[in-house]
Amino acid sequence: MTEPITDLLASEVRARRVRLGLTQQDLADMAGVSERFVRFVEQGKPSVQLDSLTAVLETLGLELRLGTRSSEAAKALTRETSAGEAGP
Repeated sequence: MTEPITDLLASEVRARRVRLGLTQQDLADMAGVSERFVRFVEQGKPSVQLDSLTAVLETLGLELRLGTRSSEAAKALTRETSAGEAGP
């Protein structure tokens, strides 16, 4: 089973911050967000503001990428889209 995105983000942000020797407050100040927000990201809270998250990631030299998933839901959606394009 794959790791939820919030857990992956939490562990990557925390690990990078620690490697850089920053406290949560240091990171918050540098990214222009609250220390509470940084704490929520590192705890994997599911609802965070994307613009604030982007500021934290940019400050740490990290980026968020989107890609096509290979889940069954994504495969089914692809099949439905392809079938709709086939025409009569």
